[in-house]
Amino acid sequence: MPTSPPSSPPKSPPVLGRLPAARMANVAPFLAMDVLSAAKVMERRGESVIHMEVGEPTAAAPRRVREAAQVALASGRIGYTEALGLPSLREAIARNYRDRYGLSVGPERIAVTTGSSSGFVLTFLALFEPRARVAIASPGYPAYRNILTALGLEAAPVAAGPAEGWVMTAEAIRRCHAEAPLAGVLAMSPANPTGRMMDRHALGEIAGTCRELGLWFISDEIYHGLHYEAEPATALAFDDDAVIVNSFSKYYCMTGWRVGWLVVPERLVRPIERLAQNLFISPPYLSQIAAEASFESTEELEAIKAGYAANRALLMDALPSLGLDAMAPPDGAFYVYLDVARFTNDSMDFCRRLLSEAGVAATPGLDFDQEAGSRFMRLSFAGSHEDCGEAVRRLRSWLPSA
Repeated sequence: MPTSPPSSPPKSPPVLGRLPAARMANVAPFLAMDVLSAAKVMERRGESVIHMEVGEPTAAAPRRVREAAQVALASGRIGYTEALGLPSLREAIARNYRDRYGLSVGPERIAVTTGSSSGFVLTFLALFEPRARVAIASPGYPAYRNILTALGLEAAPVAAGPAEGWVMTAEAIRRCHAEAPLAGVLAMSPANPTGRMMDRHALGEIAGTCRELGLWFISDEIYHGLHYEAEPATALAFDDDAVIVNSFSKYYCMTGWRVGWLVVPERLVRPIERLAQNLFISPPYLSQIAAEASFESTEELEAIKAGYAANRALLMDALPSLGLDAMAPPDGAFYVYLDVARFTNDSMDFCRRLLSEAGVAATPGLDFDQEAGSRFMRLSFAGSHEDCGEAVRRLRSWLPSA
């Protein structure tokens, strides 16, 4: 006798009190990832999409990175490591500060993290009391705001638009602190979404202002290595008490490996370790082995960066002829942040149509700036030179004035 399939349990109406935490209502979606999802749906239907929405290198991780992971995997068990990471990787990171910046940083001050994202969670929890205000640049990386909100902290946007040369300034931080006391400042150079880089003087001024006002200074340096003219400075050159967040995702082409690091003052090492033990146990062993090999891959990584430089030159030459001539000067990272106000006052709709009608995936500016973002969009040029050229051709055909 055939048996009927098991029935699903009946759906119950929401029970009073069984609701998400109220603060989650203020955690906005990460629009770049929403665009990526929509683009993937199109591709599954067989449609062609040029991906310029997500800040992810399309190049594979370097050969030595992959080989180191393969050897470790073949050796057998992949287990936990110390919560702060493998001692050998922490020592390699410390050597990198000596070789790249001429700074002596003890490996005991370095915490290996599960990508920079977990580094921010650890940093915010270790530094700030509930409801503390933390200054962030606007436009700026949206996850800053959303992680702070999810942790019960307050993100305080500081203007970093055309009037400020597309960078956060010490003067703007002072004004923000005068309006309501800050507990810390989070800056990024080179920056997302603009690709803009602070010069040494501007970075030193921010470090000095934070020290004078008694504020924690967090410096996001995940795009270090990706510069096209002057080399970026680390905040540690100006304030040994600064907290540095970095990652193997961008320059080292290891996004999916989820491994990054923090440099913290000695008095924060144990608090960060206690948090890491409980929240993450340890960073992924295999990724740490691979990350250590990335420091031996400079020649391959510099060749990949040369490809970004060629993409940047192509876009800087072509975009103005399409009417996209108002942009932040991208002197680092792999982004160009464009003013599209001559075409639209709704960058969300503009990017939606650009994807569905032209097959070019771009991120609306509202991801990065809740005030003025409706007139901007971001393009990533971390893909192939051929894709950048094809994106220009599609934009030329699609834009009304092109």
